[in-house]
Amino acid sequence: MTTMLSHIDLIIECRDYRVPLTSRNPLFEENLRGRERLIVFTKQDLGSKRTRLDAKREDLIKQWQRPSCVLFTDHKDQNSVRKVLDYAADHATAKDSPIGARMMVVGMPNVGKSSLLNSLRQVGMHKKKAAHTGAQPGVTRKIGTTVKIIGKTANVEGVYLVDTPGVFVPYVPNAESMLKLALCGSVKDTVISPTTLADFLLYHLNLYDPTVYAQYASPTNDIVELLEALGRKTGRLQKGGIPDVEASALWMIQRWRNGHLGKFLLDEVTLEKLEADRRDSESLGGSLSQARRIDKQLRIQRSKQRHLTSE
Repeated sequence: MTTMLSHIDLIIECRDYRVPLTSRNPLFEENLRGRERLIVFTKQDLGSKRTRLDAKREDLIKQWQRPSCVLFTDHKDQNSVRKVLDYAADHATAKDSPIGARMMVVGMPNVGKSSLLNSLRQVGMHKKKAAHTGAQPGVTRKIGTTVKIIGKTANVEGVYLVDTPGVFVPYVPNAESMLKLALCGSVKDTVISPTTLADFLLYHLNLYDPTVYAQYASPTNDIVELLEALGRKTGRLQKGGIPDVEASALWMIQRWRNGHLGKFLLDEVTLEKLEADRRDSESLGGSLSQARRIDKQLRIQRSKQRHLTSE
């Protein structure tokens, strides 16, 4: 990706609306420093109910990210997607390049990069999707060819976008951050046990509104009790009619990911939290070095695995 940046006019960085702080990757901050960037918080429909509190929170995030421009999107909402296209068109017009504008979409695994690219292409060019998407991270495995999202107009020769894989290791300073990223799908479901993730989700559901799972069980802090009730209600049973706790946990997690068990943020977005995050980001030297080492090790491991598979 770094070698391509010299040919890119604008970086579109995607972050997950439900974890606006945790889905920020400091590796991007280092690699993209000094480059013009549009920050898009994807999956707004899964974390916002469009209340005044949501609007206030979004204003805080915009202030936090200055001077970069910030947009909040739902890839299924054409008006939302159109805002990104308008920004891209305005930027391309100002660039006034005879070969059109090249833009790159980046972000942590499974934050919605490919879904955004497909929506931009569908709305901007009225064409079918160009990138594969999936519920698990790692569907985009390599940097793809450029995809046109805006055709030639009187002011611009066209706008082209390239998707990138979420290959950077998420910055995980603590266990809570790992749980948040895993719950949102940025970490594969095989990394953390479904029951542990469901327990973490239950904690947040109880903070948000315990009635969201009232059709399955009474308010509880006992995850096994809830999962057994879910298993009986949804027919996820093992031999002898015993509730399948793990299957129920996976179902519960997926229901939340799809917006059917409340729409709320896992990160606390307040001025104090944002300022603390800013201070932390200014002292990430050691963490960045560690993240780079881990990233390099994982790339070497992936290369070895591919080599062994091909033999």
